[in-house]
Parts: sequence; C-alpha cells; structure tokens
Amino acid sequence: MFRESVARMQTLGGTLVEIDLAPFLDTARLLYGGPWVAERYLATRDFFDANPDKVFPPVREIIAGGRDISAADTFAHLYRLRAFKRVCDAVWKDIDVMLTPTAGTIYRIDEMEADPIRLNSNLGYYTNFMNLLDLAATAVPAGFQNNGLPFGVTLIAPPHQDGPLLHLASSMQQALGGKLGATDHVLPDAEKLNLLPGGQVRVAVVGAHLSGLPLNHQLTERNARLVATTQTAPTYRFYALSDGKRPGLVKVHEGGAAIACEVWEMPASPFGSFVAGIPAPLGLGKLDLTDGSVVNGFICEGIGVADAQDITEYGGWRAWLAAREKALI
Repeated sequence: MFRESVARMQTLGGTLVEIDLAPFLDTARLLYGGPWVAERYLATRDFFDANPDKVFPPVREIIAGGRDISAADTFAHLYRLRAFKRVCDAVWKDIDVMLTPTAGTIYRIDEMEADPIRLNSNLGYYTNFMNLLDLAATAVPAGFQNNGLPFGVTLIAPPHQDGPLLHLASSMQQALGGKLGATDHVLPDAEKLNLLPGGQVRVAVVGAHLSGLPLNHQLTERNARLVATTQTAPTYRFYALSDGKRPGLVKVHEGGAAIACEVWEMPASPFGSFVAGIPAPLGLGKLDLTDGSVVNGFICEGIGVADAQDITEYGGWRAWLAAREKALI
C-alpha cells in the first residue's frame, strides 16, 4: 500500500527521489532517549511528585526518567540535535516533500499492554523526529488492508508549509477514490473546502527574471517554480529602460497591449528578500493577467520611463531582445 501511495503521488506529478532516512531516525531516538523526557517531567512535576501512583505505569516510568537528567546531558543532546538537523535540512535541497508510512503496523490492545514502551516507540518510528526537526506534516488515508484495518501515509515538508501540504493531501485523498474512510460518503469537492492558503506567493515577471535570462536565478534559488507562461491584460505599455538591461511595465487607461510574462510561485518565507532586492524604478504591484486573474508582478514608476524606449509593439522582452540582436548583426 505504501508503494501504491508512491505511485499515486507520481500520477499527481511527483518525481520519485530516494533519500537516506538514517539521520531522521537518529533524531527520533533523542525524543525518549534524551533530555526531552525531563521537559515532560517539568510539565507535570507538581502532580507527578504528589501523586505518582495515579500516573499510568508506562507513562510514570518514562517521566520518572527525566528527574535525573543533568544540565550537561541536556547541552550534549542539544549539540547532537543540531548536528542531526544540519544533515536532515540538507535533504530539502533535493526534494519538496517526503512520503513515509504513518505507522509501520497496528498493534492489538493486549499487545500494547504487554510491551507498551517499546511498541509505542515503534508506532512513532516515522513521526518521532517531526517536532525536534521543526517539520510540517499531515497524515493521509491510503486504503485498507486485507484484514480490514486502515493504512495511511504521512506527507512531510519544511516548516511553514502546512498550507501546501493540506492541498497536496486533499489531492492524494481524492485520487484514492474520493470516499470518506470505509463509508460510502463522497468527499466534498476540494475546491469548496476552506483549506489554508497555499503558503506560496505567485509573482509575474516580464523581463530579466524570465526563464533562461540573467536574473532567473533569483527565483530558482528561492525554490520558485514556473506555473504558467501567459500574457498580461491588454492594458499596459512596455518600455526598455535606459540601462538596456531591464524593461518597465506601466498600466494605462487606453492604448495598451498584452505583454508576454511568466508566473512563478515561491514559498512565502523568502518572498521578502526577493522584493527587497528589486532596484528602482521597478517594484512589485498587482498585475492584471489576460485570463482576468490578478497576481503580484513587476511594475514601473512612471518617472522611470521618461527617457525609456517604448517597445510595446514587440509584445514582450524576449521578442525585443531578439529584434535588437538581429539589428546589431
């Protein structure tokens, strides 16, 4: 069923990349084998010390272990966590989302009662590293086993990507068959669900940030992806600024034209640094696209085109660059 979930992700457009889970599992072992147990003791200390016999025995055994952890032990494990986190964080340079089983198996109640600590740790095999590494994750149903018990997978991403994960999880569940669990109830239309915002920001570019051009790296190094190649609404004039390296887009009441553009999408967190790096007279504003939608996009102050060349007739920056190169030849 896990392999089927991987295949389902691929049908939604995912590309399979295998990673080394070892540093994540090393991190997971710190949760119960490190000083974080002492934090659990701190949270319950007054009640725990006064009423130890009222605490469920397996929980009592775990929390009691937090009493004797020293400050030196705490710092030692914090340093280990930092080392593990550096290795784990590097994984996100190669992937956008991680897919694991939610739990490797399901135990009967009597099995859990006979060996609660070890089996509970087993159930957290794919999840105990989440909070320590500050990751975002959501569990998704993945079908039912032959014995009728459910199986699920977990989608994992860097912090603050909860919105994109929920959207992807919704698509995964719809692709599974569109039913609510083992019932015959149909899942509600995903478009009508009040999901979180996507956690991404879209920006339309018209000049040197276009694919393959000199400033495109400012998008790709922020993990932006190309969403659409389209045009603006026919309400803009287009200028080559005096430096010859950048265009300026100005909205007009009449005499405008549609200008070729690309719409890119990037995580919200690096968007601020992208905006901060835009030099005058350019800036970001709201750009009308040919399909009627409005996105963030490059616009130009009116004063910036005072001595610029009007290149609206070319319909886009690439076309103007090609014409200029041909004229030079």
